[in-house]
Amino acid sequence: MPTPSSFDYAIIRLVPRVEREEFINVGVVLFCVQHRFLGARVELDEARLKALSPDADVELLKGHLESFRRVCAGGKDAGPIGRLPQKERWHWLVAPRSTMLQTGPVHVGLCEDPDRSLEHLLDTMVRVKPAV
Repeated sequence: MPTPSSFDYAIIRLVPRVEREEFINVGVVLFCVQHRFLGARVELDEARLKALSPDADVELLKGHLESFRRVCAGGKDAGPIGRLPQKERWHWLVAPRSTMLQTGPVHVGLCEDPDRSLEHLLDTMVRVKPAV
């Protein structure tokens, strides 16, 4: 029987107008040392973004959000940060920022499959369920 492993995660927030402090959750980044896992999933709800910021550059933001995935994957495609060890990339990703893309506080959990946990967090913390 597999033993659950601890993991850390943070929600990726899009803050279109930083001075207003309004944000929408657009992704999750998760780090699990035991599984050597660092991953991010993002989903930009363009309608919610346009409600907060009608003039937002959606394609530019999608490119910046993609950088979370690249940094998690590591390697030269992620630039100098991508060459750092996984733990250092995690700390870089969740470092406080005052830009349009921020991560919320780091939380902890237990899992047997970090990829499945990442999907569950995206489903519960980012995706908006349709009204019944």
